[in-house]
Amino acid sequence: MSTLIVYRDTILPKSEIEFMRRQYIGFETLQPVWVGRRVESWLDRDAFRLGPVFGGLGGTAFKLFGAIPDLHGLRALGAVCVHAQFGRGGAFALPLAKRLGLPLVVTFHGGDAYKRAHYRRFPIPALFRLRMKPLMEYASAFVCVSPGVRDRLVSRGFPAEKTTVLPIGTDRLLVAPRQDQGAGVFFVGRFVEMKGLPVLIEAIRLLRARGCRERFVLIGDGPERGAVERSLAGVEGVELRGWQTPAQVRQALSAARALCLPSVTARSGEAEGLPSVAAEAMSLGVPIIASTEAGVETLVEDGVTGLVFPSRDAGALAGRIEALLAAPDVAIALGDHARHVVERDFDAARQSRLLETLLLNVVAARSAAI
Repeated sequence: MSTLIVYRDTILPKSEIEFMRRQYIGFETLQPVWVGRRVESWLDRDAFRLGPVFGGLGGTAFKLFGAIPDLHGLRALGAVCVHAQFGRGGAFALPLAKRLGLPLVVTFHGGDAYKRAHYRRFPIPALFRLRMKPLMEYASAFVCVSPGVRDRLVSRGFPAEKTTVLPIGTDRLLVAPRQDQGAGVFFVGRFVEMKGLPVLIEAIRLLRARGCRERFVLIGDGPERGAVERSLAGVEGVELRGWQTPAQVRQALSAARALCLPSVTARSGEAEGLPSVAAEAMSLGVPIIASTEAGVETLVEDGVTGLVFPSRDAGALAGRIEALLAAPDVAIALGDHARHVVERDFDAARQSRLLETLLLNVVAARSAAI
């Protein structure tokens, strides 16, 4: 197998391990080797093969000036391509790819396309902004996890002919329809502004005032954990489970009545790309209740694979939850259709093979041009 350098500045935050793994599970020709500036202590090193890691002052010099701390170690990998995760990672990996003379492909996941700080000009230009034009010129392709991400990149000046929409797939988790509608409305994600938790909490308060006793479960953690706990003071029937392993999340979702994605566009401009938990829940036959800003337009069709409500509208969200709770047969039908859509269009192995094909085509085109 040929070596593919995968650049991720931090290898890997807990929230990323599963969707990063799924991008490469179908590879047959390329062997991913992870390169970055820091390795998290919980990383399973048997599952993720590591290359050089640029720590300390060497890592800082690499980030700011593109100085390569271990060029000999990188060359020894014999890599044929660099695949950078996230737009900012592409900016960091640009000098590395150039120095090694390798083609570069960058995957944009969502926030890196929308977040205004990445594109800041004043008072001090962001590093991504400084390298954006050279990145556009040098990179062979920009992989976008959703049409919305692609549209945003093109609007920022990225060459449309270099962009490709390729959602990350999910594992096949259920082979037959669920026999009941499950219990509990779940949220899974980081506790950050973009995830829209205040909208969900307000909807829960409205439902409680109407006598709804359905259980709500919030799985995740983050900087807004304290604010969420304060907002839920006096609200009964809401369970905060904190961060959970991927296996625990799957087990919880397998018995859920619905997954709620109340996402909003944050004040920073950050917005969803394609939340991986949406496809995972759908693969389990769980219907989605999503906002119009949840980034799931390629997955969720209103009234077919889930329910959609206007972003930031807690009243509309409460109404959608009520409608699903009142019609268990509809919930089962939505979930079953969602499962079929994921199996047909978002199978992880299939999407991974498509990514490998794109990378191999880039390598072939680069070789032909030399």
